Amino acid sequence: MQTLIFRTAAPLLTGLMLLFSVFVLLRGHNEPGGGFTGGLIAASAFAILGIAFGVPAVRRALYFHPMAISGFGLFIAALAGLPSLDLGMPFLTGLWAAPSLFGMTVDLSTVMVFDVGVYLVVVGSITSIALALEDREHD
Repeated sequence: MQTLIFRTAAPLLTGLMLLFSVFVLLRGHNEPGGGFTGGLIAASAFAILGIAFGVPAVRRALYFHPMAISGFGLFIAALAGLPSLDLGMPFLTGLWAAPSLFGMTVDLSTVMVFDVGVYLVVVGSITSIALALEDREHD
């Protein structure tokens, strides 16, 4: 679909969807959402960009190869389970901390680290599949 309206609206829509995907990721362990849902929204944003401008534009926008993003996300998700093993608890047991930075209390958790890893795995893998399908369609 190469209409002028779609090509004009696609970057704005992509930006809004990426922002919304981060919102869904961050609210995920308190309300519906999380890494998987946020990752699907972000991958859909890149798919829209690919339909409007083609696969090379999406590859430039991502900067890293989608499977590298997915692999890094898997590494981050696995890394989230190590602190619980260090404390003698089962792997991936959720741990929370509330350190004080510059007079503000910051809530941190291994659950959030795991969610970020899942987000990156979903973005990388689904975007890789979408780009492969889009490439094959134009061959």
